[in-house]
Amino acid sequence: MRPRPAFAPLPLLLVLLFCPSRTAAEGPVLVERVVAVVDEDPLLLSDVERVLGLRLVARQPEESDAALRRRVLDGLIEQRLRLHEIGRFGFEDAPLEEVDRQFAALRERFPDEAGFAAELARLGLDEDGVRQLLARQLAVLGYVEERLGPRVFVGVEEIRRHYDEVLRPELEAAGAAVPPLEEVREQIRAVLREGRLNEEIERWTAELRREADVVDLLDAPQRPLPPERFALPQRGD
Repeated sequence: MRPRPAFAPLPLLLVLLFCPSRTAAEGPVLVERVVAVVDEDPLLLSDVERVLGLRLVARQPEESDAALRRRVLDGLIEQRLRLHEIGRFGFEDAPLEEVDRQFAALRERFPDEAGFAAELARLGLDEDGVRQLLARQLAVLGYVEERLGPRVFVGVEEIRRHYDEVLRPELEAAGAAVPPLEEVREQIRAVLREGRLNEEIERWTAELRREADVVDLLDAPQRPLPPERFALPQRGD
């Protein structure tokens, strides 16, 4: 197993909020919990909620809330594995203009500026926090392109085969005009390269996960919350 990154010790699995307006009978309220630990680096339920709230992952047809949260957490675990790996070797910050472009695209997913601001407030984020999230994602993409991109090659025959066996039949079935191969060659190359690169990313991430210590707590039974008040043992007891 590769050396673990130097992170702070694992915090308490439960973080409790004691609200003065609540009665003693109502008890404490669970406001946060750890849903996974990646090499002693915790992922929180709020991390999952932020991805959902910012609409960074789209719900699939007929996908339940539980299945969506599971898919989001799996993606966050994979992202954390990649961040740990690139942190070992160092990486360049994402270009500010690309962060700005991604931020603008994210904001357009909301009906208006007020709705976007309200969602950020609900998630406990500000614009700088969102930009940091986007910058980390872009840093991973940049590292992946630099490390794995050179492994991906799309040959002329592959492009021709995709044109003949995939693109042409799809266009003909839709009753659309079929452009000459020369006009769509680079588009086909880009599609095939993206698919090949995604396969390389999946293999790389699977290797990282095999070597890492990952504890998934999302579906673990939740223990009852401790009492709101308890006495600490005195020294010498």
